[in-house]
Amino acid sequence: MLASMAAATSITSSSRAFRFHRGLFLNTKPNIRNPPCLLFSPLLMRNRNGAGALTICFVAERTRGREIPQIEEDEKNMDEVFEQMNSASVRVAEKLARKKSERFTYLIAALMSSMGITSMAILSVYYRFSWQMEGGDIPVTEMLGTFALSVGAAVGMEFWARWAHRALWHASLWHMHESHHKPREGPFELNDVFAIINAVPAIALLNFGFFHKGLIPGLCFGAGLGITVFGMAYMFVHDGLVHRRFPVGPIANVPYFRKVAAAHQIHHTDKFQGVPYGLFLGPKELEEVGGNEELEKEIERRIKRMNAL
Repeated sequence: MLASMAAATSITSSSRAFRFHRGLFLNTKPNIRNPPCLLFSPLLMRNRNGAGALTICFVAERTRGREIPQIEEDEKNMDEVFEQMNSASVRVAEKLARKKSERFTYLIAALMSSMGITSMAILSVYYRFSWQMEGGDIPVTEMLGTFALSVGAAVGMEFWARWAHRALWHASLWHMHESHHKPREGPFELNDVFAIINAVPAIALLNFGFFHKGLIPGLCFGAGLGITVFGMAYMFVHDGLVHRRFPVGPIANVPYFRKVAAAHQIHHTDKFQGVPYGLFLGPKELEEVGGNEELEKEIERRIKRMNAL
């Protein structure tokens, strides 16, 4: 009686294990990462005819229960990664295209303004003195005053710009100048208004000096010419060389201009409380506050960055 009950129990257990194994093979998908090799393990082969088959079935059931969700989760993660990579590459391409368009737009504006201002300045100087020498007399004093004040106004604009930069642009006019210390959106920024503001007195002085004779009009004409020359030099060095708003060609290889560009770049880091505030005399300002070492490091960084392009 006991022997027949034990045999029935063994047969029942084995039949359940067989049905469980068959269901496991028919209803599951293979897992590449975790294949169901437990079904053919030595432990299973050793217990194929014993009551321990149920134990192996429970192990297989636990494995089967986690195979499909794991595969689906991995596929979902891979899809998300590919989607993020594609979106990132699209954003980079759009940003490069936008930057290229902005540089081209500003380059056209810079060329038109510089060529127009230069041609007008040359023609104004030529016609002014040719018109004044029609009587045969050469106005030596007036001519010397014009050229002397041209140089003086160009140099004086550096000191004016340094003072205005410190006392006005970083103070009461910071709401306008702040656009220059933030990433630029588009080819222009609000800070460009200062260039137009400086152009107004230059045009007025040139106009008065062009249509009038005498020493005073000659000095006014020279002052307007000096402001114009400084504005053009400032645009090429500051906007072109330092901030790369348009290519400047061989200017980038001039050693002193490299120092000027590096010094102004340090101004944007606020390492020396904003110094230097000037442009062309910026390296001198850094020297006065002990920034020579940092200036040399910035020059080396700019050279390496240019060589990498």
